[in-house]
Amino acid sequence: MPMMPARFFLQAAAARLQALPLPCALQLPDGQRIGAERPRLALITRDLRTLAHLAQGAIGRLAEDYVEGRLEIEGRLRDLMVAAPALLARDPTSQPGGVLRRAMRGAWERTHHSRRRDAAQIRHHYDVGDAFYAIWLDPRRVYSCAYFASPSMSLAQAQEAKLELICRKLQLTPGERFLDIGAGWGALILWAAEHHGVEATGITLSMNQHRHVTEQIARRGLTGRVRILLQDYRDVDASEPFDKIASVGMCEHVGRTNLGAYFQKIRSLLRPGGLLLNHAIAAGGTDNIDLAGGIGDFIERYIFPGGQLVHISHLVDKLSRSGLELLDVESWRPHYARTLWHWADALESNLERARAALGARADPVLRAYRLYLAGSAMGFEQGWMSIFQVLASTPGSTSAYPYNRAYMYR
Repeated sequence: MPMMPARFFLQAAAARLQALPLPCALQLPDGQRIGAERPRLALITRDLRTLAHLAQGAIGRLAEDYVEGRLEIEGRLRDLMVAAPALLARDPTSQPGGVLRRAMRGAWERTHHSRRRDAAQIRHHYDVGDAFYAIWLDPRRVYSCAYFASPSMSLAQAQEAKLELICRKLQLTPGERFLDIGAGWGALILWAAEHHGVEATGITLSMNQHRHVTEQIARRGLTGRVRILLQDYRDVDASEPFDKIASVGMCEHVGRTNLGAYFQKIRSLLRPGGLLLNHAIAAGGTDNIDLAGGIGDFIERYIFPGGQLVHISHLVDKLSRSGLELLDVESWRPHYARTLWHWADALESNLERARAALGARADPVLRAYRLYLAGSAMGFEQGWMSIFQVLASTPGSTSAYPYNRAYMYR
């Protein structure tokens, strides 16, 4: 980096450090150190390009620098997440995509959400290794927002409360045919079968998850009542409609341009009067097509390739246009912030176990997930992202839906 730009970025970076809400220091590649004498947080640069990212407030690019080893961080991740919002040049949800950018994004989505690409993208994330996820998830491996019905709940209790609440919202009864789209490690279909007596089907594109759930079905004596299919949602047979359907954490992988087709597919799979519970992360801003400051790019590259969030208003619009009737909407944003901190803290407490579970690729993957979990917790606290449970039905009958919410919480 030439002398003049380096000096400029150093001055700008120093100014950003001084504005942070906690004492922070910066160490340059030559060992020079600026900032607080007793910092709670220290950023150690190995590459002068990191100075430019710091000066620009591009925290997503700084996260890339950390994953790639160009930046080291000394201090607690919770302190880093206190500082991160102040590093940003602007609210990351306030940058709407222009017409050209939206058109380019739409063209990208149409080519990046084929059956083959979706399978590859899902396996990139979920097949990192079951042993790795088991370290920081609850014993049922529920990899979605928990429901803290009481503040004193443990993560495991809150995940069971979430599973039960989904079943209650869907009013599952013995003998009903229940489909879980994107079934993960099978917690919901196993819970629904064991506690509500349904005939449950789950689908996943992850080979690791498919193998795990198959083993769980046999171990729990649920063969014939529960099945897990290694299948794309577009290929689910609609000749025998389901009574109830859950979609938990799936919309994030579908893509904005495919949401209409996704909900149309779900409608074709539901019997008349059937219920859908859609549980999905939503964008915090109404118009941004990703999180600015390089955050969206970081998640796309290292965590969820092909993933995209939309505002709840856009999701509800697509759901309604598919012919489904909206019945209930509930925000769970505070619950996901707490869930993610549980995950982040569990990973931080078991870094050596996680490193051993990941093997040869441990360093970059572990660095990426440390920032992803803690950063996502901070993002939900800040309102950059939200999460909603939406209950919907095929229209034309009022018999399936009670007149108040009491049945959900009895």
